[in-house]
Amino acid sequence: MSVLRSVWSRLATRFRARFPEFAGKLPAYVTLTRADRPIGILLLLWPTISALWIAGEGSPDWSLVCIFVAGTALMRSAGCCINDYADANIDGKVGRTQNRPLATGLLSRKEALSCFAVLAALAFLLVLFTNKFTIVLSFGAVAVASLYPFMKRYTNLPQVVLGVAFSWGILMAFSAQTGSIPVPAYLLFVANILWTVAYDTEYAMVDREYDEKIGVKSTAILFGEADKLMVGSLQVMFLLAIWLAGRQLQLGLAFNLSLLIAAGLLAYQQVLIKDRLPGPCFKAFLHNNWVGAALFTGVLLSYL
Repeated sequence: MSVLRSVWSRLATRFRARFPEFAGKLPAYVTLTRADRPIGILLLLWPTISALWIAGEGSPDWSLVCIFVAGTALMRSAGCCINDYADANIDGKVGRTQNRPLATGLLSRKEALSCFAVLAALAFLLVLFTNKFTIVLSFGAVAVASLYPFMKRYTNLPQVVLGVAFSWGILMAFSAQTGSIPVPAYLLFVANILWTVAYDTEYAMVDREYDEKIGVKSTAILFGEADKLMVGSLQVMFLLAIWLAGRQLQLGLAFNLSLLIAAGLLAYQQVLIKDRLPGPCFKAFLHNNWVGAALFTGVLLSYL
């Protein structure tokens, strides 16, 4: 272990000596890409990897598993870059985001855009190891991910665009594994959009006071006093769509039990958001990681 530390220390010293400016900004890039906050990667990964497992009937191609895990991390980080690029002039006005690198001036909008381009290019290189259908679909993934951050200025439903972005990997997983997209895959796609809108509404409830002041749109603002009801309704529709997909895919008892666990977790989120307090609402958003993990476990056990 001491040898490894020594080697790592020497490499780090050489890196800082050769690229002093970039090394000095590295912590800011970590913050920009949210590499220190993996919740976004997990929320994107669980449905994607579940779809890949289903497409492979419990035995997905392991090279595809590696490609989609790495690609998910890269595209989530790229999405954070383009999000901060779009929000550079408003993040400083929101309590939760006022210390982000572009808001504080640690990084420029040009640097954020360059980081997005590099990460998206790396993700595209991974896709080149799949098939033509998946490569074509990947252009849609980049387009939707690039479009989402700007939607909050024009529509009260930016969370729907985010839902499409966070669900696109489901379609790509099926196309990469099987070369086609069966009907149940579209049900999973729709279900994941419903889930994403629900949890990102919880996320938007944290910043609603600030967003209303600066004119940023969201489903939390659109739903108003009906926010808790709408989140609950979206969660119920999500579970129903997932259940229907599970029936078509014949996933069986283990998956149905995971649905019951997911339903209990989602019910707990209603308790967390009942008073609309920012802290508990953010906790409810983070709690969705366990929903995704439970459903993936159900998929995994269904094929054992």
